[in-house]
Amino acid sequence: MARKTTHTLYGRIVQLEHSSKILKDNPLGDPWIRNHPVYLPPAYLSSTQRKRFPVLFDLVGYTGSGGSHTGWRSFDENVPERLDRLIGEGLMPPCIVVFPDCFTALGGNQYINSSAIGRYADYLTRELIPAVDGEFRTKADRLNRGVFGKSSGGYGALIHGMRYAKYWGAIASHSGDCYFDFIYKAEWPGVLSTLQRFTKTSSPPKTAQTKPGTDDGRIARFLEHIWAKQKPSGSDITALMMVCMAASYDPDPRAPGRLRIPYDLNTGAALPRRWQQWLRHDPIHLAKESKENLKSLNGIFLDCGWHDQYHIHFGVRQLSAVLKKMNIRHRYEEFNDTHSGIDYRMDRSLPFLAKAIR
Repeated sequence: MARKTTHTLYGRIVQLEHSSKILKDNPLGDPWIRNHPVYLPPAYLSSTQRKRFPVLFDLVGYTGSGGSHTGWRSFDENVPERLDRLIGEGLMPPCIVVFPDCFTALGGNQYINSSAIGRYADYLTRELIPAVDGEFRTKADRLNRGVFGKSSGGYGALIHGMRYAKYWGAIASHSGDCYFDFIYKAEWPGVLSTLQRFTKTSSPPKTAQTKPGTDDGRIARFLEHIWAKQKPSGSDITALMMVCMAASYDPDPRAPGRLRIPYDLNTGAALPRRWQQWLRHDPIHLAKESKENLKSLNGIFLDCGWHDQYHIHFGVRQLSAVLKKMNIRHRYEEFNDTHSGIDYRMDRSLPFLAKAIR
């Protein structure tokens, strides 16, 4: 491992290089040696070698990577600058913050284990947490460690609080994917039309697939188009995202492309058995079987804009109601905004988390 200073604030950003055994030979051939920016607060730099600090992990949204939160931003703060301000104004205690690089050839992942993408939950918990604890002066205990994120990163924070609570003391989810029946189903008609462009025949097949829900070659050709680095359209990115979700929620090593999708590619007919695989990962369902893990957390922060263009606020409302019914303490806030450009909401979540894990 090596650390290299790349950006200096009042705190400091260093790079943690990590070589992963878990990601080596991952199905997509993605890099297993990665650099993860780490924010060290001013107190870390000026304190004695004995003083230790709590840690937060920032999980970015789909198509992002950890470094996207540490770079220069116009007319706004990046996350390290926000941390400097919040800590400097006494609004939150000093924390180390890790910005993991979990980008993949499918545009990202949902921070879970998938036989079609890679074991990213294990990568975070079994490799990256020990690497951070071994390299920096952390308080190496779950109660002094938190995870937060937005969108897919918010989903990751929720899932880690539900399935991997032995590693985390508190979680925060900004507009995290919830209520799959609303947020994903509405995308599939457009996605099927996009994939239709990649059929082999001059006109698309009109009868049902002989093997419904499996790739007949068009998904593979679509991915070749994306990976050729041609300028992807908005519909291309949406299709890529839904392929990534299928690889996350319904992987199958025996199927073409190692995944299945919940619709017939030709007719658009819904495949209920396949959709059930997706719902197994939906936080509003998973919460009910994760009661003890959620109760063990010292803090749960949820928020969402009530103009969220993906309609995630409806799902987060349901999740909050489920938590309330199970008597699980949490903070839920809604705000007058959309899914986009809401990093300012970290002014609410970061102090909440830092105080929960101090």
